Amino acid sequence: MQAWGSVMREKARSTAQKNHKIAYCRTVFSCVLFWMVSAVVQAAAPTDIGQGSVELTHFPMEYFTDTSQTLDYRSVRQADFHDTMSSTTLGTGAAVTWFRVTLHNTQQQDKELFLNLPKAYHVRSVEIVEERAGQLINQASIDLNNASDHPLMYRGTVVYPFMLPAGETTVLYVRSHVYSHQWFSLAVYDEEHSRRALAAGHLDIALLVGMMVALVFYNFLLYFATSKKENFLYSLYLISGLVWIALSYGLISNAFNVYGDPIFILNLSVFSMPIFLLLFMMSIFETRQFYLKEHRALQGILALLVVAFIYGLFDVSRALKPSAGLAALMMVITFSVSISLFRKKNPLAKFFLIGHSLFVAFNLFAVLYYSGVVQPNYINSHGVGIGIVLEALTLAFIISYRIKILEDIRSKQDELKVQASTDPLTQLYNRRHFMTEGQHLAKKIQAQASSMSVLIADIDHFKVVNDTYGHIVGDSVLVGVAGVFQRLSRDKDIVARFGGEEFVILLPETSYAQALECAERIRQGVAEYNLQISDTVTLKITISIGVTHVDVKASESLENAINRADKALYQAKESGRNRVCGAEIFHS
Repeated sequence: MQAWGSVMREKARSTAQKNHKIAYCRTVFSCVLFWMVSAVVQAAAPTDIGQGSVELTHFPMEYFTDTSQTLDYRSVRQADFHDTMSSTTLGTGAAVTWFRVTLHNTQQQDKELFLNLPKAYHVRSVEIVEERAGQLINQASIDLNNASDHPLMYRGTVVYPFMLPAGETTVLYVRSHVYSHQWFSLAVYDEEHSRRALAAGHLDIALLVGMMVALVFYNFLLYFATSKKENFLYSLYLISGLVWIALSYGLISNAFNVYGDPIFILNLSVFSMPIFLLLFMMSIFETRQFYLKEHRALQGILALLVVAFIYGLFDVSRALKPSAGLAALMMVITFSVSISLFRKKNPLAKFFLIGHSLFVAFNLFAVLYYSGVVQPNYINSHGVGIGIVLEALTLAFIISYRIKILEDIRSKQDELKVQASTDPLTQLYNRRHFMTEGQHLAKKIQAQASSMSVLIADIDHFKVVNDTYGHIVGDSVLVGVAGVFQRLSRDKDIVARFGGEEFVILLPETSYAQALECAERIRQGVAEYNLQISDTVTLKITISIGVTHVDVKASESLENAINRADKALYQAKESGRNRVCGAEIFHS
């Protein structure tokens, strides 16, 4: 009995262990089955196409990166896809990527739809595979080097028409092979919305490019007018910027219907643009002359960009891969330099800092976008273009402001020159300016074999006026007499206060006889001038004038002629004042 009991207990234990194994296997099988079903359901989770118009621009899809770059559709459809959205960016490590879109028609009628790839202009090649119920329905391949006449290519956008039968599911595979950065977008439309999307594209980019073209034209005109190097460098910066914007956002493809390798090399503008910006900074801030430490920092990043640009001439795809890192480094250096210049009180640095802050902020969004760190939106996908335009407008303001500063400096210099050459009381030229300009004019007259005369005038009894009425009245007399001289002289005459109450006038292209007539006219003008001192007192003023002409034939100096006119003035004084006396030269 005990033996029988032991046998039964052993059978019971064995049965329990067997049942436990069966239960465990059932549990494992159930988990595996649930995972497989979940995977199938997730992979097949379709985007429903319902009743009415179709305009899908933001919906889920899946992607798989083919690192070998050799897999075909049959191999890829079994691969492990990852979730993403219809607009995505995957950085530089996804040169060949397959995207999968699942669409289900919930209606009882067929749907004619169009798969649009609006950013196809920047890729090497595109392949589209249409699958239904696990069967290949249709496929198309587009090599962008030969896409100008391809029936599926329209102004930079691939448009793939397909039919979605009623109540059925269609899976679309899209293979995107890019040069460097994988940024991808697709949309599903009905015919009407597809046409609208194609017609409305690139209007914002055309506006940005148009603004920059206007700035380029304006600054080239400034360069030809002023020969300022910063205007030329700024124009080259603008050209590089507008080329990059027009290329990266499809405007060139849209306008000229060109794609592939021939225009991809224009991406080198991503290097030429900061190169010209750095050169512009060196010029506008004059870093070589005044900010040597900052100049060397700019030179360092400039050297790296030049090397990258030269390397890009041989292999543009590889050169573009570190472009995001170079852009980040360039922004750090230029931002640091602008802060340093601002702290050193450079008058232009604050404006550059504002514009460059906008450039750095929007380019940071773009760097994150192109690196695949953030999901696409309008700001980060267009960040470089927005940043370029905002900084370009700020740089245009800086150039205008610098012109204003230079004009103010020039105006002050001109004012100082006027002050240095003008008598502060009468606003006539002073003795130094008269002698300098007179000698220059005398040489010119002698070269032309023309004539020139000079007259010296002195206010009669001026000391008596000062002693009787005071220096304030004496100053008023000097100002009044100076006004008569200016009124009765020609624009080409040089009128100056020689000192005290003595005035001198140089008369180019004037003979001795004409000079006597001029002197008499001025003498009468002063005699007719009355200075009202008070309600009851009016002061009458007279002058004496000595006249002579410069002996041009003998190349006489201006000083000799002035001395001779001064002797004639002395003679007028001795003869009773308020008269004109001359000293003519007679040649044998």
